[in-house]
Amino acid sequence: MNVTLLVNPAARAGMHTGAAPQAAERLRAHGLRTTIISGGSAEESSHLLQTAIDLGTDAVVVAGGDGTVNLAIQIVAGTGIPLGIIPSGTGNDLAAAVGLKELDVARAAEAIAAGLTREIDLARVTRADGSTRLFGTVLASGFDSKVNDRANAMRWPRGGSRYNIAILIEFLTLAGIPYDIELELADGTTESITTYLVMATVGNGRTYGGGIPICPDADPSDGVLDVTIVRPAGRLRLLRLLPRVYKGTHTSVGEVSTYRVRSVRLSSPGVTAYADGDPIGALPLTIDVVPKALRIFAPAGTG
Repeated sequence: MNVTLLVNPAARAGMHTGAAPQAAERLRAHGLRTTIISGGSAEESSHLLQTAIDLGTDAVVVAGGDGTVNLAIQIVAGTGIPLGIIPSGTGNDLAAAVGLKELDVARAAEAIAAGLTREIDLARVTRADGSTRLFGTVLASGFDSKVNDRANAMRWPRGGSRYNIAILIEFLTLAGIPYDIELELADGTTESITTYLVMATVGNGRTYGGGIPICPDADPSDGVLDVTIVRPAGRLRLLRLLPRVYKGTHTSVGEVSTYRVRSVRLSSPGVTAYADGDPIGALPLTIDVVPKALRIFAPAGTG
């Protein structure tokens, strides 16, 4: 099997941690012909990956976090070519969704070498201009997107701690934001919501920000998306809500509502949404599920 190993084009995270060389070594030890690619930019890496696919690579493996995985998803989704992840980035939420821990190179390589795959859904974002982009984990807007802005601007610390600190800083200026939301629910009925919200998130997977279960019941293989919205409340009450968010028990709180949807349209002035940890566009955006869009390598027993 010919494998193309894509390394994070921005930070070379996979090289810095040693994950990419370790992965290449292990894959080759399993008899897989492995070629490492990494461009100087996301655009160059996309071009290199598309070229590898055009030349007939059998599988694509990403050494990096959710942002680098997202880059690969745009090219690999719908092709039938399986995607493997060597989780070695700031956020590794899609890898976690298929049973892989950060820097667990051996387990990831074993799943790839054994050809263990499962099909998962993706979410598709349609912008106001008609352009689209896919994501695998969570789309965040409102307070969430402000946290992402803050976290991405921070140089220290790395990993999930960066998001935790960003949450606390943004919490100090927390305010409600006007939203118009159109939902197509899982049963085909529709619902409209016009209200002030602290945040609105759309989950194909459970977690974002390095393991925060904002959509705790989401399953990337169930053919629907999970929407979580949080209404304004006093800072003290919302502060008390934070520990429940980290445990995934926040959905029973009065200010929190959840929906299972086929699609959702989010509108709010001046709000930029993030998906898989990177900015994806200004609202309004329409998000719909693309069932079984991606074949992904996953350890046995995780699907």
